[in-house]
Amino acid sequence: MAYYEIGIYHTKRGTNVGTLWRSAVQLGAAGVFTIGRRYKHQSSDTHKVVRHIPLRHYTTFEDFRKNRPIGAVLVGVEMGGTPLSKFKHPKTAVYLLGAEDHGIPQSILNQCDFVVSLDAVSHPSYNVAVAGSIVMYHREFLSKGG
Repeated sequence: MAYYEIGIYHTKRGTNVGTLWRSAVQLGAAGVFTIGRRYKHQSSDTHKVVRHIPLRHYTTFEDFRKNRPIGAVLVGVEMGGTPLSKFKHPKTAVYLLGAEDHGIPQSILNQCDFVVSLDAVSHPSYNVAVAGSIVMYHREFLSKGG
């Protein structure tokens, strides 16, 4: 059975968490998480997604690592990785997006099993919730057979 979760490292904006959470429900994720919490509260859940999949908060990356689903491959989403269009998604995965202003620190990227980046026509930087939504859409609809 395929399984995946998606989360953001040190996100600044609660609205991005809400947007990612709503997309995660629509695109089949099992859960959403944050690591390090710089925002006050998540305020954009207009569809009561809390009834469908959980949102977890981890204080540190180490806390996340200790509680990560067993057997789940860690996929970092960051500029400079393997282009998403060429990536074969693992059956069981946890996707980690970087903060809006700083991305994922190199020390954490080094602990990822894979790092993917989003293809772009112009500048390769996306809003974090949009980036996560693109990754989930690619996983669910554009890469079946992987």
